[in-house]
Amino acid sequence: MNPREHVKGPVVMRRGQVPASTTDQRLLDSRGSTDWVHTDPWRVMRIQAEFVEGFGALAEVGPAVSVFGSARTGPGHPVYALGEQVGAALVRAGYAVITGGGPGAMEAANKGALAAGGTSVGLGIELPFEAGLNPFVDLGVNFRYFFARKTMFVKYARGFIVLPGGFGTLDEVFEAITLVQTQKVTHFPIVLVGVAYWQGLLDWLRAAALEHGTISSTDLDLVQLTDDVEEAVRIIVRADEEIGQRRPGPDAEVDERQ
Repeated sequence: MNPREHVKGPVVMRRGQVPASTTDQRLLDSRGSTDWVHTDPWRVMRIQAEFVEGFGALAEVGPAVSVFGSARTGPGHPVYALGEQVGAALVRAGYAVITGGGPGAMEAANKGALAAGGTSVGLGIELPFEAGLNPFVDLGVNFRYFFARKTMFVKYARGFIVLPGGFGTLDEVFEAITLVQTQKVTHFPIVLVGVAYWQGLLDWLRAAALEHGTISSTDLDLVQLTDDVEEAVRIIVRADEEIGQRRPGPDAEVDERQ
């Protein structure tokens, strides 16, 4: 006995799974519930749209570095001043600055990039307790989904510079480390700025994770730590030079014969 069968793209439905109406019928029939816009297949289209919009917006940004840090460190906080220095130093080295577009350290990096005459990018996320992109973002993309946004941070950056931050910052740091560790991305420097803040985390990894064999000693080399903003930028530049992707920044000397 051949069961009743309905084919919907790559999906095969039989017996009780066969729908009572066709896709065209449901599209053209204006009656009935609108709950369909909240179903998982429709969400896939929204996710696809976020990737398309993100790729389109960032494709021509040029060499860039993603900067992370706490949303809670506002103007007047030492980390805010540090963020401004990082943003400006990256622009002087020829990079656009990409942040999460929020307040605090993210705002500071965007502000520093803008003040230095560079490209200031913000990748926002829909959250119940944060309101929009900071005013120092020139190119902004808002996302519904964290995983789409996180893809953009890595895809369009030559590396990460990470200021002191909380769970969101730690999430980005460890995802980047995992991508490098598993060779999903290569030549991707991750620089933690703020020795007093980050040293305890690295000490714990060494004393607990390494001691228990859950990471290797070479994994610890995937992250570099400094208090020096200029050194943080030099680490990014050196990584670019190693793979021949260096582009001169505004302060770089250019050989006119080229």
